[in-house]
Amino acid sequence: MRVLPAVEPVPFAGALARHGDRPAVITADGRLSYRDLAARVDELAARLGPHRRLVLLAGANRLDELVAYLAALAGGHPLLLAPGDNAAATEALIRSYDPDVVLRRAGGSMVLDERRPGSRHELHPELALLLSTSGSTGSPKLVRLSRTNLQANAEAIAGYLGIRDTDRAATTLPLHYCYGLSVVNSHLLRGAALVLTDLSVADGGFWELFRAARGTALAGVPYTFELLDRVGFTEMRLPHLRYVTQAGGRLDPERVTRYAALGRRRGWDLYVMYGQTEATARMAYLPPHLAVTRPEAIGVPVPGGSFRLHPLPDRPEPDTGELVYTGPNVMLGYAEDPADLALGRTVDELRTGDVARRAPDGLWEIVGRVGGFAKVFGLRVDLARVEERLRAAGVSAYCAGTDRELVVGAEAPAEPDQVRRLAAVAAGLPARAVRVHVLAELPRLGNGKPDRLALLGLPAEPPAAAGPDLCRLYERVLDVADVTPEDSFVSLGGDSLSYVEMSVRLEEALGGLPADWHTTPIRDLRRPTPDAPRRRAATLETSVALRAVAIVVIVGSHIPLFTVKGGAHLLLAVAGFNFARFQLADAPRRDRLRAAGRGIGRVVLPSALWIAAAGAVTGDYTVTNVLLLKSVLGPHDGATQWHFWFVEALVYVLLATAALLAVPAVDRLERRLPFALPLALAAFGLVTRYDLLGLAGRGHVPSAVVVFWLFALGWAAARAGTTGRRAVVTAAALLTVPGFFGQPAREALVVAGFALLVWVPRLPSRRAVNRAAALLAGSSLYIYLTHWQVMPLVAPWSRWAALVASLAIGIGCAALARVAARRLPAAVRRAKAHAAPQAAQAVPRTRRGLQRSRARRANDRGAEAAA
Repeated sequence: MRVLPAVEPVPFAGALARHGDRPAVITADGRLSYRDLAARVDELAARLGPHRRLVLLAGANRLDELVAYLAALAGGHPLLLAPGDNAAATEALIRSYDPDVVLRRAGGSMVLDERRPGSRHELHPELALLLSTSGSTGSPKLVRLSRTNLQANAEAIAGYLGIRDTDRAATTLPLHYCYGLSVVNSHLLRGAALVLTDLSVADGGFWELFRAARGTALAGVPYTFELLDRVGFTEMRLPHLRYVTQAGGRLDPERVTRYAALGRRRGWDLYVMYGQTEATARMAYLPPHLAVTRPEAIGVPVPGGSFRLHPLPDRPEPDTGELVYTGPNVMLGYAEDPADLALGRTVDELRTGDVARRAPDGLWEIVGRVGGFAKVFGLRVDLARVEERLRAAGVSAYCAGTDRELVVGAEAPAEPDQVRRLAAVAAGLPARAVRVHVLAELPRLGNGKPDRLALLGLPAEPPAAAGPDLCRLYERVLDVADVTPEDSFVSLGGDSLSYVEMSVRLEEALGGLPADWHTTPIRDLRRPTPDAPRRRAATLETSVALRAVAIVVIVGSHIPLFTVKGGAHLLLAVAGFNFARFQLADAPRRDRLRAAGRGIGRVVLPSALWIAAAGAVTGDYTVTNVLLLKSVLGPHDGATQWHFWFVEALVYVLLATAALLAVPAVDRLERRLPFALPLALAAFGLVTRYDLLGLAGRGHVPSAVVVFWLFALGWAAARAGTTGRRAVVTAAALLTVPGFFGQPAREALVVAGFALLVWVPRLPSRRAVNRAAALLAGSSLYIYLTHWQVMPLVAPWSRWAALVASLAIGIGCAALARVAARRLPAAVRRAKAHAAPQAAQAVPRTRRGLQRSRARRANDRGAEAAA
């Protein structure tokens, strides 16, 4: 390797070969040893030339980019690491710093653009790396890091994590992000392997690679942990996982406690860490054994570092002040233009901008931010820079920030949406993370300076956002209490039964709804601006329309008033669709199973009660009908024995599906492959649909076994989120439904229903039609159960009257059942309270308990809605 005169390589980058044939990089395409990685690094370092030059690399989690990063460090070239996923930011850095060499992808391969043979820059001998400041995009500053900075921080991290050469760490964070880079540096230092991927933890392919590589380490920012919750991380089997690290912003203490406890049960450690790019990543860590008892703390300084508190006039509390860090990983200083690249060390300690306190147990805690910067979602925002951009646009404003949002106070008559867009661009944040208040006068302190605390204290309700009246609307329609703007239709237990009424009411209030409104928090539902056109045409959820039409078709054909067959089989497909949509919510496996059991009970209980009562009066049904076992135990003849085949088939299918998802491996597979799994189950169901095993010739085959593929295909339809997947489901229906009945019209009805489910999520409608559809769809189970007894009594007089009476009595029974379902639990609670008043008073319903019950309700509804 050619090391430039008087410039040494960063030690860990220059000593890769000493780890020999140990695996260095594991990708989906194969493995690379340290010996081979070192050879590639040497080759590229030679291409960078004998003269020390400023190299810009568009970083990405790929092997070529990793080699380029290490080649620059090993060859002594200062490296400016740019975000490879942001071409505009990369171009801006090229314009500002005029690098001598640019390494980036073009046409799918890495291209070395040598812009000049030498360097036009004066580069300080210690300068090794240039990074954007702690995720900042509102400021042009770069952080100047030295060889010593990189090596010292890598050694500190490797030390407190106890990294071994047998560890294998996944690259869950971008290479150009200091946290992601610290994972690379610390593991290469110890001869550990990198599981190199650009896949998200929400992607099933990530977990396939992680397991195949026997991954031992995961790193994440707060949002990563939200994704882990969604993909069912708590249920995953990861036998080789040793430690999980978190940084990049404050993680909610409740989540810290939960993940730390999970790690204890599963045999891995959770390290909560604190740092900034200016400290080459890490300044503090919370020892894993303290994560459960002290989740709000950042812990202790990393090895070799120390903290002190700088007094703040406005924070007189004892042991509180601005946190100042000292250590060998503190940056050389900032760079704002190419001339600054010649500078040596300009800072000896790092004033973090965070207000901290040292607790009596010696642990450090962050309690606020010093004015000037805010850290929003882990991104450091230069407030002065944002305010300058707004002033340039003619807006008098100032800003403040929290962990979750940037708050802008603008002087009237500013336009809120314009201010939000300008501030979002200036800060590098999504517009939804910016809250704007237009004020007649901006709040100020007695000395005339901006009162940012007063700005943060303004009500957090965007001008166009949903207010308390929408929360009350949700309470009335869903019959729940204590609804907050953080809740959503699904989290409150909404289902397809209440979906239509809720959507109609919301359209009346808001003038239009997004497609995902049922999972959107109420706070994010927006009213139209005064000049925005209101959407007057009502729409109807397609699955609800199909359920309403199907139950009318079933009853009308049974009377018979007309003959349109296929409604019950279409309902099975809709049942699968609703099962996926409402019952397979983002919840732990056990909650899903409990919900499935309760949902199945809501079908079984009213069915058994009605069939028993009807059998006692008419003598038409036997005990096997009451137990919903007729299709298994028989008898298989008689005019009335087949009346409830649909209910039995639905219950059997739901039981089988719940049993399948009770298997942890299948539950994990469903979360990773939400479309592929039901499609595979539908394919499996074709074995009985086409009787490939010849079961029909050996005896009676229950209907559920024969029609299971329809349910599974409906499930797949709910997961078909792309055009290609919709085409697959449509093609599957077109290929498999024809020939099933031997009745083209019946088969056409089922295929048409599938096509509508997949391609037309909502149908044009009218409000009166929506309300009628809501009644029919929500009462479909009770209409199906009761019409067998109603129509023989009325049909001899009038078939039309028989249809109307069957529908009306079924709707009435459904209403009575809902009233009973609401009042019975309340009666039970009153009885328990009367029996043990002190115990009842001692256990108030907490907000967390309310949230858990809401989560359970959100899963309970799928089986009931399916019927």
